[in-house]
Amino acid sequence: MTAAIRNIVAIVPAAGIGSRMGAAIPKQYLTIGKKTILSHTLDRLLTHPAISQVIVALHPEDDLFTQLSQAAHPKLTQVIGGSERADSVLAALQIVDNDAWALVHDAARPCVTHNDIDKLICALNEFPQGAILAAPVRDTMKRGNANGTIEQTVERNQLWHALTPQLFPASALKDNLKQALQAKATITDEASAMEWAGMCPGLVTGRVDNIKVTHPDDLELAQLFLTQQTILK
Repeated sequence: MTAAIRNIVAIVPAAGIGSRMGAAIPKQYLTIGKKTILSHTLDRLLTHPAISQVIVALHPEDDLFTQLSQAAHPKLTQVIGGSERADSVLAALQIVDNDAWALVHDAARPCVTHNDIDKLICALNEFPQGAILAAPVRDTMKRGNANGTIEQTVERNQLWHALTPQLFPASALKDNLKQALQAKATITDEASAMEWAGMCPGLVTGRVDNIKVTHPDDLELAQLFLTQQTILK
């Protein structure tokens, strides 16, 4: 781990309702085994020795989080999030020291490993402006049109799937998110805010089992990956 990285604060935007899951509760509170998705995710972050604090941004009407055992963890802090991911991350950044590093991770990525987090942190030696976990695109890519037919085949070389965590200097991320939102720029993740400001975040190859639970079928896949990680540990 690079010696310059001393204060890493994990931020988990968890204010969404996860409508694509078609569930009666936000997707982060669906269960995998005996724990919620969010519990699995928080356990991975709270137990990492390099992470000094975990901040969870919640919906203002969330009445489920306090029922999780992780809610009482001494390293965990809660804030009220916003209507969009960027708003929630920005809300969390308001209580992060300017000299800290912000490690932003999706609430619905419960399979992230400590090894991948270590790789991301170590990559700051090469990418001092920050970096993200990502996976190279493996399949043939097609661009569709409004009619539901193929418009063109897209060259997949140099294309990556953006994953999380994404790790940036907290002060720079806060400033760039704020300015990008004021400019009404399209911000889909933290890296896009840094790109908007003219920076070039690094790409760090992450594990393919670091999936985001978005659709119902993903629950079974995430459970399989979590089971395999436990068996092979």
